Amino acid sequence: MNPVPSVTAPSVQPVGSVPDGKVADFLTGKFVNDTPEEYVRQNIEKALVRQYKYAPADCAPEFTIRVGSSRKRADIVVFDKGADHTQTNAYILVETKRADVKPTHRTEGVGQLQSYMASSLNVRYGMWTNGTDRLCFAKRGDSKGGWSFEEIIDIPGFGQTEADAQRPSRKDLKVATADNLLFAFRRCHNYIAAHEGKQKTEAFWELLKLIFTKIEDERSPKLNFFATPSERSSSTVSSTAKKRIQGLFEQRVVKKYPTIFDAKDAYIDLKPEVVAYVVTELQGYSLLRSPVDVKGVAYEEIVGSNLRGDRGEFFTPRNACRMAVSMLDPQPDERILDPSCGTGGFLITGMNHALEYIEKSERGQWEDPAQGTEYEQAELYRRRDEYFRQCVFGIDLNPALVRAAKMNMVMNNDGSGGLFQANTLENPHKWSTKLHEAIPLASIDVIVSNPPFGAKIPIDDEEILSQYHLAAVWDQDENGAWAIRLDKQGNHVLQKSQPPEILFIERALQLLKPGTGRMAMVIPNGILNNPGNAYIRNWILKKAQVLAVVDMQRDLFQPNNDTQTSMVLMRRLSADEEAVAEAEGLDYPVFMAVAETIGHDKRGNVIWRQLPDGSDALVKRVEVITEIDQATGNEVLREVEVTDRLVDDELPEVAGAYREWLAGQQ
Repeated sequence: MNPVPSVTAPSVQPVGSVPDGKVADFLTGKFVNDTPEEYVRQNIEKALVRQYKYAPADCAPEFTIRVGSSRKRADIVVFDKGADHTQTNAYILVETKRADVKPTHRTEGVGQLQSYMASSLNVRYGMWTNGTDRLCFAKRGDSKGGWSFEEIIDIPGFGQTEADAQRPSRKDLKVATADNLLFAFRRCHNYIAAHEGKQKTEAFWELLKLIFTKIEDERSPKLNFFATPSERSSSTVSSTAKKRIQGLFEQRVVKKYPTIFDAKDAYIDLKPEVVAYVVTELQGYSLLRSPVDVKGVAYEEIVGSNLRGDRGEFFTPRNACRMAVSMLDPQPDERILDPSCGTGGFLITGMNHALEYIEKSERGQWEDPAQGTEYEQAELYRRRDEYFRQCVFGIDLNPALVRAAKMNMVMNNDGSGGLFQANTLENPHKWSTKLHEAIPLASIDVIVSNPPFGAKIPIDDEEILSQYHLAAVWDQDENGAWAIRLDKQGNHVLQKSQPPEILFIERALQLLKPGTGRMAMVIPNGILNNPGNAYIRNWILKKAQVLAVVDMQRDLFQPNNDTQTSMVLMRRLSADEEAVAEAEGLDYPVFMAVAETIGHDKRGNVIWRQLPDGSDALVKRVEVITEIDQATGNEVLREVEVTDRLVDDELPEVAGAYREWLAGQQ
């Protein structure tokens, strides 16, 4: 086996730079101070353009308006279409604040926004938000010639009436951008926790019931997941909304997903006014059509804050998932499994990678690749559904994580039917009949996994340990050869316990198809480096071809865990190859790389790539975004050019370098 020297990954070419402490404004491209308040504003600017469909030319940040005898700066102003940027032509005002400024703040709260609205004659709507809180208002004339401000559910999008914004139809649903869905989930979770007196985890599960109901409602011909302004504002009227949503939950969720929601879970245990609030925060989005990463960040934040890490479970960052999946390149006809699936992040990344092939193949046959006919769309969904049912599988021991993963899968195209709660390391004959039939040993094409690891959760059950060569005691003779120690009866001598990550390596290889099955697994570097683990490395080389080893930056799992890990790719050897490996060893090149940057520091803060002069690099890229056609309500694809700061993350470049290297080996 010949390791390949670290490959120099192709670099992303910057098109400009951002001075230290600055960020490029989404609307103007000008540099502004990178502050917590600016973070909120940039998210809202993106939402106004991409979600609410206002033209960038009709929006302006930091616009000066006259309030009485003073001149103030409104954070964002939306003007009438094509109109001059004057206070007279202002249509919507938005005030954005940092997260710790409350709506009741004496000078920076909602009162500030309303004073600006009152001073702008033709302004009709306003929004105040600190990210966590978001309040929208309509300006109404009163009988005395003054103004009043009525709280509404949402501001109208471009071309929308106010009534449409308060109860959106399918064509009015918004595809989430940036962190706006994260903000919405956070608002809902915090509202439940504050108004129900529930424990954090209890609040989380009730929120997931409503998210699930929202998703299933989007799949129905007519949308009924909504609450009206009066239902949100009145505790008496809100009971109507609660009754409607409870009916949807029972009919479309509980009956469809009995393995997720049993009889005791069939009731949404929230006050009517809380249900109405959460529904209004979610009803304007299309959760099915929003980008995978946008949903992933939002979902995994609330999942992680409630279910993380009590058994060595540290969820794999999305960029590491994408790198591994890109390197493995799972195809639509390949069965993919995560044997320790957690909340499903790794599996969803792999699943959607394969779905891109299906989507590209189907759209390539459409007369209009951006928007197919009803028949063409139906055929695409049929192929996707077939893939979900036949090719996507996950197992996890933690029932709460399996349940959360199933919900995550449903929100990301589905595939939840292939998820099972079981002990992957247990003898497969003890698995349920359904699991054993779905995932027999030697039946999987691709495995992606970050197994739980750590000496604090050892496997010491002799019945489990007896299945594994790597649970035995190994001895090395004077010639360097390794062999399992045997007792007087010729049985393997077992170690008293073994960390789970070691056993997961062997179980994963058992699950793969001989000769073709391949895997990517996060493995602690101690397994790869420590002298005491040499027998593990020897065993791996007799059972698998090591395709690649990527040494991950130590902060990959921070701020939760600082274990040094590598992403290791392997292919299971065929029986003939095993025989050769056992007799004389195999000689082949191995791709090796060191990821020195992974996009965040040990506190979890984003790190931006810098140019030699110390400024942040700017890059242009083309994004394919999903939108909802305003006329038909169908999804359409559109390309947009985006200029943004470049995250200092080498993982995409490592994946690209591996694919290039692999092509050269063939």
